[in-house]
Amino acid sequence: MIAAGQTLPPGKLMESTSFDEGTGCPIGPQEVDVTAASKDKKIVIFGLPGAYTPTCSAKHVPSFIQNAAALKAKGVDEVWCVTTNDAFVMAAWGKHLNVDGKVRMLADGSAKYVKELGLELDLTGRGMGVRSNRYAMIVDHGVVKGVYVEAPGKFEVSSAESVLTHL
Repeated sequence: MIAAGQTLPPGKLMESTSFDEGTGCPIGPQEVDVTAASKDKKIVIFGLPGAYTPTCSAKHVPSFIQNAAALKAKGVDEVWCVTTNDAFVMAAWGKHLNVDGKVRMLADGSAKYVKELGLELDLTGRGMGVRSNRYAMIVDHGVVKGVYVEAPGKFEVSSAESVLTHL
């Protein structure tokens, strides 16, 4: 598992920020190079098992939306939500939750990057396939400063409120 002091591994995520005017559907996903996107920035990355799941939708993403100004005040340039859904689902979910540019909704549809981080969670037995653990990570100029991984079924150490205590 990725740890404090390590550099984020190279990888690609996907992001859709445009919507078709007629259908309202997300369009045009773009590749995001993790190394380039994290260079010269302080970012908070948080991962979760999946879009539209109860804790993720009701608590995890909202904690980062509600604390966006406090995170910026502590020097955070960007907040990334990374999970194993596709870019279309992540864009629609972000629109549904009104992230309004406060959180980048980044897709790791094949779970390749979450596996690189060592933060995958196998929920195949529950019909969900390989997912992301629930976690938060502070990254400064590509170097991990802290990783906070939740125990199974918990939501304590990966909230925005908890991350703020580490900044």
